[in-house]
Amino acid sequence: MSMPEHTPDDEMTSAEKRHDQLTAAPDATEADAAPRIEVTEHDGNTRIDIAPEAAVRPGPGPGMPEADTEE
Repeated sequence: MSMPEHTPDDEMTSAEKRHDQLTAAPDATEADAAPRIEVTEHDGNTRIDIAPEAAVRPGPGPGMPEADTEE
């Protein structure tokens, strides 16, 4: 039994693999692969924030009744 051949995927970083996956669709653009989160670490704690320029954000979108209520 022979070993599988070395593939380019073996040499791609996780960021390159993510970009490749998110731009593989026929109508995909570079904006589809734009970062949506920022991960920082301080004093052993990991913080994950939504990137300010993220086009897609969690929660109800503008104009949705849930987004327009005051809490």
